[in-house]
Amino acid sequence: MGKSLVIVESPTKIDTLKKIIGKGFTIKASVGHLKDLPKKKLGVDVDNDFKPDYITIRGKGKILAALKAAAKKADDIYLAPDPDREGEAIAYHIANEVAKLTKGKVYRVMFNELTKKAVTEAINNPTELNTNKVNAQQARRILDRLVGYKISPILWKKVHRGLSAGRVQSVALKMVCDREKEIKEFKQEEYWSITADLKGSKDPEFQAKLFKIGKDKAEVGKEDQAQEIVKAVEKDDWILEAVTKKERKRNPVAPFITSTLQQEASRKLNFSPKKTMMLAQRLYEGIALESKGTVGLITYMRTDSTRMADEAVNDLREIIHDRFGKEYVPAKPNTYKVKKSAQEAHEAIRPTDFSIEPKPLKDLLEKDLYRLYELIWLRAVSSQMVPAILDTTQFDIRSGNYTFRANGSVIKFMGCLKVYVEATDDEDSGAGARTDKILPDLPKGEKLKLLKILPEQHFTQPPPRYTEALLVKALEEKGVGRPSTYASIISVIKDRDYVKAEERRLAPTELGVLVSDLLMENFPDIMTEEFTAHMEDQLDQIEEGKMEWVDTLKTFYKPFAKDLVEAEKKMRDIKSQVEETDEVCEKCNQPMIIKWGRFGKFMACSNYPECKNTKEVGGKDEGPDAVKAEGNCDKCNSPLVIKVGRFGKFMACSAYPDCKFTKPISTGVSCPEPDCKGYISARRSKKGRTFYGCSEYPNCTFTSWDKPVAESCPECNNPYMVQKWKKNEGESLLCPKCNFKKSTEAA
Repeated sequence: MGKSLVIVESPTKIDTLKKIIGKGFTIKASVGHLKDLPKKKLGVDVDNDFKPDYITIRGKGKILAALKAAAKKADDIYLAPDPDREGEAIAYHIANEVAKLTKGKVYRVMFNELTKKAVTEAINNPTELNTNKVNAQQARRILDRLVGYKISPILWKKVHRGLSAGRVQSVALKMVCDREKEIKEFKQEEYWSITADLKGSKDPEFQAKLFKIGKDKAEVGKEDQAQEIVKAVEKDDWILEAVTKKERKRNPVAPFITSTLQQEASRKLNFSPKKTMMLAQRLYEGIALESKGTVGLITYMRTDSTRMADEAVNDLREIIHDRFGKEYVPAKPNTYKVKKSAQEAHEAIRPTDFSIEPKPLKDLLEKDLYRLYELIWLRAVSSQMVPAILDTTQFDIRSGNYTFRANGSVIKFMGCLKVYVEATDDEDSGAGARTDKILPDLPKGEKLKLLKILPEQHFTQPPPRYTEALLVKALEEKGVGRPSTYASIISVIKDRDYVKAEERRLAPTELGVLVSDLLMENFPDIMTEEFTAHMEDQLDQIEEGKMEWVDTLKTFYKPFAKDLVEAEKKMRDIKSQVEETDEVCEKCNQPMIIKWGRFGKFMACSNYPECKNTKEVGGKDEGPDAVKAEGNCDKCNSPLVIKVGRFGKFMACSAYPDCKFTKPISTGVSCPEPDCKGYISARRSKKGRTFYGCSEYPNCTFTSWDKPVAESCPECNNPYMVQKWKKNEGESLLCPKCNFKKSTEAA
């Protein structure tokens, strides 16, 4: 009797599966897709019901030949690519190639986790290929090809060769650009807070903030109004008018789905969505552990379902009981809302075996793999624990016509917080629960002593730029893309230099804004969040068998084709637009002009192509003095100038290209290290994150993720402080040595 053939997507699964299914099977990998649309042409016959022209992907011929050879020897074939649309399409294309070569049957098998139970069940209960799922993937692929291959050539003609547009990526770019416009158009408004330091008959002292003026919510817009209130309350008595005590629950959060894993890994671990998915893929496919061999540590990582299998929940409840005590186990399992679009067969992202705890793996896994597994394990465990219980206290304090409020809380029972605390978008890390201050045990009606009262000026803040985590959250909320595409969407717009990361936030480049504006001007119907979300819904309906894929494409293509014709005629011809400058080419003495290129504006010789001299140019808003800098070149003593490159401003020698000396721009802060004569400048890590380091590197290794400011700490006299910004507090200065903090919103 011959062996059956199992074909998986990734070769890294093979070792894990060999251990599970034994000697009766031959296991081969397709290494992703084998067939795709050709790169050098459209590959879609729009006049013949959008018939795709699939070809074997370059370099995959040997893999396909090996699969065919194995198929000829196999009794049966089990197609086991990943359990999603892409996996179904891979299985479909493989089936078309190998079905005719085997005497046995071709089955489709799917496993959500690489464990003996899941794999054995899948092999023993095989299914057929899901043509609806294949059609949904095919419709998405053709839609993306039509948009990319039809719009991109227009951008090449009108702006610059090499630019590209994408059906979903362009909408994500538009969201980043729209946020930037909001920030630029935002008008600050002044407001004042008034904080009182108070003392009662029992410790501790506490703070209360102005909450009401009379019966109305306090709104203090000007300094004179704030000072008037301060004068009034300084003379009045302070009476504790109301004490409200409540018991409050903080419920556990759902186990991870793709989007929440990407968001939380960004907040807590500083991982990009792309890195998170790469690491999660490795945890899913199998990690070699000394005692257990190769083990798949987590379930499938592309999912939008918060459901966990009953068996996994039961195992988890036992582990919680044994490790933390029966008081941490809820009376019945916790359940969480599941989106309508979520596939019922899928589970949340969870450990395959909860008994494999993170800590014993610390020395066996790479650091980042360990950190991600720990995050997934802790989140899943906490999701099946009881809520935390907090005792909260609220003081309302009356002083004349003004009411001040103080809030405090104490965790009475840790519950789910004993294991996991969800980070927020305002936190640098999820290091702990929100800690309201503890208030003293004072009776209602007690007269309090005013120790100090402080009016502070603030200004309303514009909405922050998106972090990668916030953009994933926004894409999910607006229905743009699906769990499997979030990471690639962000990677694409970064790789195309349409957006750049500045201090961990996404800012559009000048080129990104231009491309987004051109696409919105010429394709307003398809470059919106609403249209893209509608298309995602239609793809879901194709998968459910409620719509025909050809009909969906026809509905899309008819108006799109008209927009293409109009765009050819009406799109602004940026390529022909040049800006004159006062500069003269140092090579041929012809005038220099500003043109658009692959990475935005650049300066070029007007005598092109005879002279191909080019140089970088500053932003359009910079004045004539912006390119000058203090000091001379360290190498040739020529004057220094400030230039703008792909990674921001830097100082360079004015004698370039004869002298290529460059150095970073100072933040105005001297290096705080003893005996160091360097200064602090902004730099960029290999991952694109801005940090601050000494100009004397590598002789001095001082670094800071937060921007240092040339102001000494009033508490400990540390020679510098660092800038911090939080959504609810605005900007502040923090001493890195003693943690003294003060607001910088004051005028």
